[in-house]
Amino acid sequence: MSNHLTFIHTYTPAKNASPRVLLMLHGTGGDETSLISFAGVLDPDAAILSVRGKVLEDGAPRFFRRLQEGVFDMEDLHFRTKELADFIVAAGEIYSFNVKDVIAVGYSNGANIASSVLFSRPEVLGGAILFRVMVPFVPEDNLDLSGKPILLLEGKYDPLVPLENAEHLAILLQDRNAKVSLRWIELDHRIGRSELNDAQWWLSQLVD
Repeated sequence: MSNHLTFIHTYTPAKNASPRVLLMLHGTGGDETSLISFAGVLDPDAAILSVRGKVLEDGAPRFFRRLQEGVFDMEDLHFRTKELADFIVAAGEIYSFNVKDVIAVGYSNGANIASSVLFSRPEVLGGAILFRVMVPFVPEDNLDLSGKPILLLEGKYDPLVPLENAEHLAILLQDRNAKVSLRWIELDHRIGRSELNDAQWWLSQLVD
């Protein structure tokens, strides 16, 4: 880990000269190693930048505080979003990648902060794959996400993310010109292998 970067993280360089960088953002209780195996499925040639959230909830790492299940500490969310966006830019300078090639891959809490980055600092991400994500906040109407590919993977039986919340997020993204795909998975909050394969196919269709 570079001493010049402010998050505990791991970085694995790309293979075969791939420009793509997968930014792996874990869920509550995970760490910078939790989603590494997912990255290998999604794109084995991509560089991997995997980050540990700084906030602790009963000892479990998260990317921002919450007041209760599904209720975010908005002041902390905005602060942590800026902090993560600044980290992505700094990591690009240190590891020599272009932020336009960064695809955020977030799960649960990690997906929520990734969507917050898209709504606040969209220039630092090229797109996103978001597992079990919900609306972080309603962004400004003039936010322009033109051309950004975003895949939302939601569980039909997820007790933590209401169906209407996930659908609302898709609409918010579409209204701001993102290229959104929303897929409903026959699961709860857990991630299944078949949806990883679906995400891998979706990612392979993106034009660099």
